[in-house]
Amino acid sequence: MDWTRRTAAEQAAALATGEVTSVQLAKAQLDRIAETDGQVHAFLEVDAEGALAQAAASDARRSADGPASPLDGVPIAVKDVLATKGLPTTCGSRILEGWVPPYDATVVGRIKAAGLPILGKTNMDEFAMGSSTEHSAYGPTHNPWDLDRIPGGSGGGSAAAVASYQAPLALGTDTGGSIRQPAAVTGSVGVKPTYGGVSRYGLVALANSLDQVGPVTRTVLDSALLHDVIGGHDPLDSTSLEHEWPSFAEAAREGARGDLSGVRVGVVTELGGEGYQPGVQARFDEAVQTLVAAGAEVVEVSCPHFVHALATYYLILPAECSSNLARFDAMRYGIRVLPEGVVDPSAEEVMRATRDAGFGDEVKRRIILGTYALSSGYYDAYYGQAQKVRTLISRDFEAAFERVDVLVSPTAPTTAFRLGEKLDDPLAMYLNDLATIPANLAGVPGISVPAGLAEEDGLPVGLQILAPALGDERLYRVGAAAEALLQRGWGGPLLAQAPELEGASA
Repeated sequence: MDWTRRTAAEQAAALATGEVTSVQLAKAQLDRIAETDGQVHAFLEVDAEGALAQAAASDARRSADGPASPLDGVPIAVKDVLATKGLPTTCGSRILEGWVPPYDATVVGRIKAAGLPILGKTNMDEFAMGSSTEHSAYGPTHNPWDLDRIPGGSGGGSAAAVASYQAPLALGTDTGGSIRQPAAVTGSVGVKPTYGGVSRYGLVALANSLDQVGPVTRTVLDSALLHDVIGGHDPLDSTSLEHEWPSFAEAAREGARGDLSGVRVGVVTELGGEGYQPGVQARFDEAVQTLVAAGAEVVEVSCPHFVHALATYYLILPAECSSNLARFDAMRYGIRVLPEGVVDPSAEEVMRATRDAGFGDEVKRRIILGTYALSSGYYDAYYGQAQKVRTLISRDFEAAFERVDVLVSPTAPTTAFRLGEKLDDPLAMYLNDLATIPANLAGVPGISVPAGLAEEDGLPVGLQILAPALGDERLYRVGAAAEALLQRGWGGPLLAQAPELEGASA
């Protein structure tokens, strides 16, 4: 049996019955990584020794005192922006090359406590800046559906690892769509929880007011199971919510029945139509009709300030990133580069040489933009105004959720584009986050589930579902229902239609 093709829930069930051991699962996943990652490049670091040791500990625990959690023994991959004690954390950047954290991020500590063996660290756009994982200092990740195309970003490594069956579960981070957009273009499931619902402690910050850790999986239930593990209040994170969360797995199981009677679904006028690939729009329209057939009441909802979300985001994010990345000064951690031809360089000269060599073009671009937006005389005109528009976007959400239970849209305006196609056009790259950014600005939760394949290129399309803040349970109910209903039309999971990677056994 090929255990790599089984979902995390199925692997967990097999562990519970003794059909398989955690060591066997870890070996199967590590073999799959060795077999396919030369083509996909989803991982920056594979920790075979550590994963097998953790798996053996899981098996011993299950035999003695019982599992530590429902997912105890199920392997997982971790985006390389999360601190992992004893494992390199580079954030896809040369400036952190070789840095090994002395501590774990809270979410990493929680998956370890829950008994999930960590397979390794996944590739990403440098410091989570990008929509294609082409801005990684260690080379791009490839989309398993078509190796000439991008897997989304910034968390393309996590999405590609899940979509290519290298890992049943992965952790990602979402600042403006970096979980949901890669999920959409790889045919996987990605969740951005309510801001503050999952700890950010140990996440190397890009933009503190926008970043959120979340699950990347192949099914909604798997995301819910992982969310149950990583969620909850963390006193180490000042933005963490003190809220009693229900079981998201329970919500997903109930939603999988496919009954949407009485659910009010809002189609956001501003997140569709012009600028969206025809095949993407067609799959979205069909998905909406599928929800209607299941009993949902669908209404059109206007969120007028969403048209300013992209501009707002690209003022707030560079400003916060400029502040956050100031700490990489060649003095405390990471690489240190000495300026050429300088006998006795000053600290400022070393810092300048290190940041020039260590940061890539996209990071430098955003630091410059952010520093300018925060500079004297421009703060109120740019950053201050952007924060005001952010408030208006949040009010749009509040007004919409007074009328409907959830909002829906395409997750991304296009399917996966070709590697290099938009690399030299930053504005074209930024447009990939058009539909996902509003949720981050308002802090509301969102999920992307597969919606089918576009006619033009046969590549995956994502359906985005958004819920009110603290409404993650509703998100999983509706997301699981949409997944179940859409899969009935395909005769099974969308990923089953993906071509097998060349040289990999079926």
